[in-house]
Amino acid sequence: MSFDSVKALVDDDLREVDRVIRTRLASDVVLINQVADYIVGGGGKRLRPLVVVVAARACGSTDRRHSEAAAIIEFIHTATLLHDDVVDGSTLRRGRDTANEVWGNEASVLVGDYVYSRSFEMMVALGSMRVMDVMSGATNKIAEGEVLQLLNANDPETTQERYFEVIYRKTAKLFESGAQIAAILAGAPAAIEGAMARYGRHLGTAFQLIDDVLDYRSDSEQLGKNLGDDLAEGKPTLPLIYALRTGNEDQRSIIRRSIEQGSAAELAAVTAAIESTGGLAYTARLARQEAALAVEALAELPESAYKQALRELAEFAVERNH
Repeated sequence: MSFDSVKALVDDDLREVDRVIRTRLASDVVLINQVADYIVGGGGKRLRPLVVVVAARACGSTDRRHSEAAAIIEFIHTATLLHDDVVDGSTLRRGRDTANEVWGNEASVLVGDYVYSRSFEMMVALGSMRVMDVMSGATNKIAEGEVLQLLNANDPETTQERYFEVIYRKTAKLFESGAQIAAILAGAPAAIEGAMARYGRHLGTAFQLIDDVLDYRSDSEQLGKNLGDDLAEGKPTLPLIYALRTGNEDQRSIIRRSIEQGSAAELAAVTAAIESTGGLAYTARLARQEAALAVEALAELPESAYKQALRELAEFAVERNH
């Protein structure tokens, strides 16, 4: 089963998710519609809502509430993108100018707030306090992750443990919560709900680890953003942390200087350093371990085409090149 086959398996659900997104985003404020349509319609893998609908079906869901849940997850992700691009000063995402590049920082932040608040209106409409509890906690963790990343910026002393704490909060938590609320809405027992949360957490971690590899191993057209953006923002991601730990004096000096200055001026030299020290291979290996843990978590689920699709999504997370 390929990634496209997974999407085909839940094609009706994904069409419903898209309809919900378009309907719920609508506002009588023109600028909100323009910015929201721009970022939601800007492509992307829509992996997070896909995980929600496949997980819900794997847990036996027979209604369409999971389509609303999938849209909620996509809205929260969209809001974080709008805010992140302002904080990071990003100019390119998914191969296009970022919303802040087109409309300015003020519009991006305020529309991001609108999308966030809309997602909570949708949670209320689902009528599940368990979903509200999970998602309110998740959005809080995500915000904490943003602040932790800010604290780590330009700090070459950032440890692997601190790095993993950031990516759990910033990325994996939303995957974890999406899979968990899918199980909740499907009426799954506690053991299955816990298993789906573990699946989402490990899947999201694997996904972010590969993102950090691709920042040095892809190209701008494939990746949809400028190569070396993380380095230019002074973000000490795992490939850099590993190279700082294992590289020679010259390599450590180049990487340390680039992180402290938040500069991609020496991107070629930094890339060569993390390649030669095995930083990219190390990060990819940990990603594969996380994907394997995600698959292990599925043991609680009965066999079905949807369970196989969840396995395939774990494989896709680590084998992708963009």
